[in-house]
Formats: sequence, C-alpha cells, structure tokens
Amino acid sequence: MTEKLDQQHLRSALDDLEPAGWTLSKDDTAIAKTFTFRNFVEAFGWMTRAAIHAEKMNHHPEWSNVYKTVEVTLTTHDAGGLTELDVKLAKAMDKLAS
Repeated sequence: MTEKLDQQHLRSALDDLEPAGWTLSKDDTAIAKTFTFRNFVEAFGWMTRAAIHAEKMNHHPEWSNVYKTVEVTLTTHDAGGLTELDVKLAKAMDKLAS
C-alpha cells in the first residue's frame, strides 16, 4: 500500500501542481483538474493515452468526459487521501495534454 502524503509533502506537491491548474479538495484528500481540448477526438485520444499510463501504474483516475472536456479527480482510496501515485499521474496527464 502507498502511504498518504504528510502535510509537508502535500504542500510541496501542490506547489508544482497548482500552477498547472490542479486544485485540492476541501477535505485535502483529492486533487482535481478540468482538461479542455479542441474537440471530442482529441479529448478521447488523450484519455486513451492517460489510461495506458494509469494502467501501467495500477492507479486509476476518477474522470468523466463530455464532448471536449475531461474532468479528472485523483485520490488513493486505499490510503485515504493523496499519495505520490496521484502526483505522478497528475504530472503525466499534464505532459500528455501539452
């Protein structure tokens, strides 16, 4: 099991993720971001590439897609909050979207 980030590591991770558009949930257990693409095909293609990364990490996002918009929430349910897996997946998703 991956360990939940302590407050120091959480703050450090957010220093990297917040400028990219990730927001922390009110209970500090998840991060979320809205990705917007030019059209449905780009959004779905990005989701496919992100899914391959998530599967390799064995860490899967909560997400939904409507046309060109993908809403993503990351948390590690087994740890009861955010872990390094969430940070790594968020950064991978950002890289894929750029």
